[in-house]
Order: sequence, then C-alpha cells, then structure tokens
Amino acid sequence: MSERVEEKRSLIEPVHESLSIARQCELVGLARSSYSYQGAGESMENLQLMRLLDEQYTRTPFYGIKRITAWLQTQGYVVNHKRVARLMHLMGLEAIYPKRHLSQAGATQQKYPYLLGGLTIDRVNQVWSTDITYIRLARGFLY
Repeated sequence: MSERVEEKRSLIEPVHESLSIARQCELVGLARSSYSYQGAGESMENLQLMRLLDEQYTRTPFYGIKRITAWLQTQGYVVNHKRVARLMHLMGLEAIYPKRHLSQAGATQQKYPYLLGGLTIDRVNQVWSTDITYIRLARGFLY
C-alpha cells in the first residue's frame, strides 16, 4: 500500500460515536474496500525463493532474470521468468552490467583535448603513460 492510503487510514476512527466507517472513508476520500483490505503478503515458497535469490545474487551479481531462472530450475524449483522477475524487482535486485549509453559524456562534463594529436613519436621515453587499475578484494580494494 502507498503511504498516502496508510495516512488516510490513520484518520479513520473505527468506534466513532456519530460517523460510520463508510461515511468517514467518504469524507477522507478513501475507498471503503481500501480501508478494510489487508495484504496477503508473500507465501512461504516465495520467501524461500527470495532467500535463494539473495544468496545467488550475492555470489553472481551479473546474473539476470533468465540465468537466475535457469539456476533455480537446476536446483529443482518450478519457476518461470515472470515470477523471478517479480521477486527480483520486489527485492530491488538488478543484474550488474554496462548499461546503454554508458560512455556518452554528460552535459556538464568537461572534455579534455588530446594533447599529443600533432606530435610524431620517434624516440624512446618521448611520451609516457600510466594506468590506474582498481582491484577489488574481500576486505576492501587497492590500486
């Protein structure tokens, strides 16, 4: 439920002496069915699948919906990609991979000129270069 519905629900007094619940719902602009509705929540099977999804995502964050579905099926679970997609979306999980248009410069990003454009490199040690490599470790990182 949205926060707005919860806010409206909190305004209703179930034991009001002169206004019925239906009238109070009408006054605050809440459907009567929304006042009495209680979400069913997730089934125990879905909670088990969500735990497995979380563990597998931690091991392989680059797996998408199709790979996770295939992995669950190899583990003996009868699931389809739509169910896995819904549960992953509910958990906020998304495969880590380079997204579209990743290398396009932003509007405010400064573009630096290539300073060696007109230079002919014809001797040793005339031009030097460096590369900073980021290496992820179990307890941190190093360059």
